[in-house]
Amino acid sequence: MATAKKPTAAKKATPTAKKAVAAAPKAAPAKKPATSLAPLKPIKTAFNKTTLQAHLANVAGVEPKAVKAVMSALEATMVASLSKKGLGEFTLPGLLKITAQAVPAKKKRRGIDPFTKVEREFAAKPATVRVKVRSLKKVKDAAL
Repeated sequence: MATAKKPTAAKKATPTAKKAVAAAPKAAPAKKPATSLAPLKPIKTAFNKTTLQAHLANVAGVEPKAVKAVMSALEATMVASLSKKGLGEFTLPGLLKITAQAVPAKKKRRGIDPFTKVEREFAAKPATVRVKVRSLKKVKDAAL
């Protein structure tokens, strides 16, 4: 369910504020940060860690060293969020959501084998943590 932004009431500027803005000398237009990149060509090869870092550095126009630092910080944040004492979930906005789900231990039990229809003992299983990754809207739309 998407949430819509609420429209905010426009504030009226005071006459003195208008004069101050009009009196300010026009500076050279500042370069916009590359927030919205042009659509990329379809990628036909799989990336390993090094080639992904080089590709991101090339697309974003930054140094590969900066990309490596951001990727390691992202990795550390994900691990801290999914750890035992952490939140148990991590969202990369618009792309994916990772959740850690605790699965309790199961005792040894007797039951009917669904394949052979013969009664047998099912082995005990220790408690585990199941990690689930869900794709979000941008990834789903890209796959269409």
